[in-house]
Formats: sequence, C-alpha cells, structure tokens
Amino acid sequence: MTRKQKHQDFLFSLLVFICTFVVNLLIRKLFTTQALIPMIFVFGVFLISLKTHGYHYGIISSIFSVVAVNFAFTYPFNTFDLFVEESIFSAIIMLIVAIFTSTLNIRVRDQEKLKAENERERMRGNLLRAISHDLRTPLTSIYGSTSTLISKYDNLSKESQLKLLGEIQEDSEWLIRMVENLLSVTKIDDKKVEIVKTPTVLDELIDSVLIKFSKNHPKQKIIVNIPDDFVDIPMDSILIEQVLLNLLENAVFHAKGMTELKLSVYLEGNKATFEVADNGCGIPENELDKIFDDHYVATATQADGTRRNLGIGLSVCTAIIKAHGSMISVENAKNGGAIFRFSLEKGCDDNEQ
Repeated sequence: MTRKQKHQDFLFSLLVFICTFVVNLLIRKLFTTQALIPMIFVFGVFLISLKTHGYHYGIISSIFSVVAVNFAFTYPFNTFDLFVEESIFSAIIMLIVAIFTSTLNIRVRDQEKLKAENERERMRGNLLRAISHDLRTPLTSIYGSTSTLISKYDNLSKESQLKLLGEIQEDSEWLIRMVENLLSVTKIDDKKVEIVKTPTVLDELIDSVLIKFSKNHPKQKIIVNIPDDFVDIPMDSILIEQVLLNLLENAVFHAKGMTELKLSVYLEGNKATFEVADNGCGIPENELDKIFDDHYVATATQADGTRRNLGIGLSVCTAIIKAHGSMISVENAKNGGAIFRFSLEKGCDDNEQ
C-alpha cells in the first residue's frame, strides 16, 4: 500500500469517527433513549473496515469507539469504566464487525486484482496472436527479396535490384514502427514505469511530427491548424509524437478515398485538444464503439496477406493517452471520414501564475 493510500485511509477513518461521534452527541442531547448510539458506532466501524485497506484501521476504530461509548455516552458521563459488561460486549461486537468486514473487503480486492491480471494476460495473448501474422508477412518478404538478390544477382537488371531493395527498405521501416509500438505498450503496461511529463512547446512537437511523417510519406500533404499563441503542454513528447504519427499513418493506410488529411489543435479552457481528421471512407458504425478495444486488434488483420496495423496502433495510442490521464475518442465526420480526438492539460501561463 502506498503512502498516499495510507494517508487517505487515515483521513477517511478520522472523518467517519468524528461524524459518528458528533451524531451521537446530537442524539444524546435531543433524545432520551441512548439505544442508537452503539449501533451508530458499529456502523462507523463497518464503513471504515469496508473502505480502508487491511485490518488495522477497522480494529483501531472499534477500540476508539468502545472508549468513546464508555466515556461520553455511558452514565455516569465523562468517566472511564471499561470493565462493565456493556463495554466488554460492545468491544467484542465491534471487533467482530471490523475483522469480518476487513476480511471480506480484502478477499473482494484480491479477486478484483486477480480478475484485472487475468484480463491483462488475455489482452497480451490477443495482442500477440493479432500481430503474429503481421510480423511474419514482412519478414517473409524481406527473406524472399534478399534470397532473390543473392541467388540471381548477376541475372537481375539494375531496376529489378532497386525494386527489391526498395521493398526490403519499406518492410524494414514497417517492422521498426511495429516494434516501437510494441515497446511502448510494454512500457505503459509496466506498473513500475511512470510517465514523466515535461513542458513541451506545441509548435516544436507538431514540427517534429511533420518531419518524421514526411520521411515515410513524402507525397501525403497535411493541413495543419494550430494556435498562433505560445503553448506549452506537460507530456512525454516522444510518446505523444508516436500517438500522432500512428493516427496520421492509420489515415494513410486505411482511409480509402482520402484526399485531405488534417492535424488540428484547439485550446479549450485549460486543455489542448488534438484532432486528426480525414475525408476518407470513415469507420463502420458497428465498429466505432469497439475500435479501441483489445478485441479489435484481432479483426484488424487481413486474411489476404496485406499488413494492417490499425489494431496495434490504436492499442498503443489508447495506452499512452490513458497514461497521460486522458481518453482518446473517434467519430465519423458528417461529410465523410473519421476524426480522432484526445485532450491534454496545458501548462500554466505566466499571467495565470
């Protein structure tokens, strides 16, 4: 359990105990019967045991509750007499409630952790199965091209040699991007690795994305709309670059009929909203809700041998944006095409400090 969680559990326990004590003081003042007082303390012990981690908060709160009942709510008031039968019985009841509730709470949390771990393992399995064909295809192509060059080098024309070398280069670049995506998923999935956000100038981020994108897709033009103002955004710039590159490349690979590709950034309050929009074929309506789901990875692989990295690319984007404390979404544009969108919190401007 982290220090932050311990601090939260302590504050929650203290708040519940104070609330139950104040409520019982009001009951003692307004009503003649005192029968509800022990029950309210038992309920407070139950809440503390249910919402905190481990046994000690519930047990300690039960002890303090018994002392409070004995001192402030048992006649004669404001005196201690812990050996009366009522105090002993209350202590036993509260301890039993605390122990049983904490035990049940621990079991539920353990089951949730086990379920989450099983889900992660299932996602890893789906991911590996989904990309196995995608990785095999370019490797087979590279092997075939190099074998042809070696065995028939003297018989091939220079144009044929250059064509084979170009195919090897293209497949190698695709493999590099795929491996980078897989490494990012592994990094984000590792609980020990935390995203380190550093202030990043928006103009510099977009320029870097455009330069890297143009190297792989020199013929594809991008319409860029970003604010004229100076904007810095806390982020892991390398990972956010990868998100934007993945979204832009997904449009190139999958937006059939696309003639226009846009990269836009809008400022909305303390957030900067990034959009990648195309005017291509859009996304089938029945897939919009599951396109970021791990199941979509498996459906993204073509049976005809062509490479489609839409699933793995979006899995990477989703993991990175979640690690930055935000969400990524997609919708079909009214005039055709798809719009991918996510937001990041801006840094504080000088005039806001």
